[in-house]
Amino acid sequence: MKKYILFDHDGVLVDTEFWFYKAGERALADIGFILDRDQYLRDMTEGMATWAQAIAAGIDEETISRQREVRNAYYQEYLRTEDIEIDGVLETLDVLAYEYRMGIITTSKPDDFALIHKNRSILDYMEFYLARDDYARAKPHPEPYLKGLQRFGAISGETVVVEDSSRGLNSAVAAGIDCIVVANAFTASHDFSKATAKVATIRELPSTIRDLKT
Repeated sequence: MKKYILFDHDGVLVDTEFWFYKAGERALADIGFILDRDQYLRDMTEGMATWAQAIAAGIDEETISRQREVRNAYYQEYLRTEDIEIDGVLETLDVLAYEYRMGIITTSKPDDFALIHKNRSILDYMEFYLARDDYARAKPHPEPYLKGLQRFGAISGETVVVEDSSRGLNSAVAAGIDCIVVANAFTASHDFSKATAKVATIRELPSTIRDLKT
């Protein structure tokens, strides 16, 4: 029986994946570089994404460092102004809270995470969250999810991960944890063949988790 749920954050609980991409695209466009979306999605599976193409094209580190700060500002602008709600999240968490202990494992930076949750109640359902500064090696490395298990004092067989990207899926698989993938239009091209189960919406999670074998 599953007792614990570790949620990815961006693309699962809030609809931010696209806006992070757009912020990077805009920052690179400012210096005349066109970000290829398909390549971005391929790079994303390895945790590289925004800057990989620019580095490959020979853009110097000083410029990339400067535009990284520009990207961060654009992203926070989008977080303040765009609709990033995902339908059914709070209702589903309300149902799951009766049966499971829950936490968040995210690659979000702490300041972005704080801005996202300034006027939201998602964290009310969570025992903890681990943001990018809370572990050394990011997804697809297993460290983030292994640290999540440690925080719960749980074993992998008691736990399920909820993800929307192959990078996160591979992190969960490497940690030995069952992973349910929730459909996300932005990451639909990723390889999810290793997923324990796939669902079209977050509302399907309660029944899907109950059906998982330990």
